[in-house]
Amino acid sequence: MWKEFKAFAVKGNVIDLAVGVMLGAAFGKIVTSIVNDIVMPPIGWLLGQVRFDDLFIALNGKRYETLEEAAADAAPTINYGLFLNTVLDFLIVAFTIFLVVRQINKLRKFRQKEAPAPTEKTCPECLSLVPIAAKRCKHCTSVLQVGEA
Repeated sequence: MWKEFKAFAVKGNVIDLAVGVMLGAAFGKIVTSIVNDIVMPPIGWLLGQVRFDDLFIALNGKRYETLEEAAADAAPTINYGLFLNTVLDFLIVAFTIFLVVRQINKLRKFRQKEAPAPTEKTCPECLSLVPIAAKRCKHCTSVLQVGEA
């Protein structure tokens, strides 16, 4: 069983998957930084100096200025600002993956060549291959109908 596991673990697919997961995690961190540090601050500024990190509802009824204050008081909160950041993260990642997969599919279609049109057909009498335009089989001399294969 150990040998089977080792053979499985060092196969190219498993290693490719591990590399993909690591690159995906790094890409996720980059997108999170873009959302939190570049996209959301101007949106918050346009909406009147709003910090999305501090958009929350304290469930204990008290008013807190920041999420850190609420956390220091151990207040239960609904952090809808952080949720909006996470949703935006997801949308950016999903759109990026969509674009990448779309390009890969276009490349696959471009590389796939159409199968060439058949040049021969099978005689229904003797099952020999004859040219597609033949009207008679060259082996058994049966008459072939147009379009007959």
